[in-house]
Amino acid sequence: MADLLRIENMSAGYGEAVVLNGINLSIAEGQTLALLGRNGTGKTTLINTIAGATRQHGGSISLGGITLHKLPAHERAAAGIGWVPQERNIFKSLTVEENLTAVARGLRPGAKNAQWTPTRVYEMFPRLAERKNNLGTQLSGGEQQMLAVGRALVLNPSILLLDEPLEGLAPIIVQELLRAIRRITQSEGLAAIIVEQHPQAILAISDSAAVLDRGTVVHTDTADKLLAQPALLDKLLGVARK
Repeated sequence: MADLLRIENMSAGYGEAVVLNGINLSIAEGQTLALLGRNGTGKTTLINTIAGATRQHGGSISLGGITLHKLPAHERAAAGIGWVPQERNIFKSLTVEENLTAVARGLRPGAKNAQWTPTRVYEMFPRLAERKNNLGTQLSGGEQQMLAVGRALVLNPSILLLDEPLEGLAPIIVQELLRAIRRITQSEGLAAIIVEQHPQAILAISDSAAVLDRGTVVHTDTADKLLAQPALLDKLLGVARK
């Protein structure tokens, strides 16, 4: 299976500070990569670098054969990057419907999946349909996260970058989001990279995993194999499993 996203010998950080060194990762169409590691190991920096929100010092990033590392963030979005940062970045003064329609765009040339529209987002997240006339400030944390994912989807990306999408959410909402992410990748053909502090939950819906430590990738494997080795997972993460 051909790589959709390829990162080669990439280093990046903020200003002159280098946080990531020698990063090599790849992900194929329709695959999910769990990005794991303790706090401060560079996971968010890696997601932000792919999205174009940090300074890349070296190496290359390509998506579907398009070189990204010299493109600004908005051009990366046009090339197929769908980014859901920790802060969610929804427009809280707009309604759910306005949040979705404000950023919606058509399919990119050559896209294989069906077009994501606000209607399709509502089908995936019925809670949003019920609240489509509510302002962002009137949504719960879980509903805001669903809206953030929906906003990324209506950009019609080829890959989703999700930074701790389960953080602080009720268990029932966590399960709803996990089901949605798996459907997006398995049935809709999008790739996804997910940063998460809940390794068991995210590995269960992922195809592969990469563990970061001190700004470098220290372990890669299939998600199934890592799940089957709890002692190794504990050692790699340096904390008790959640």
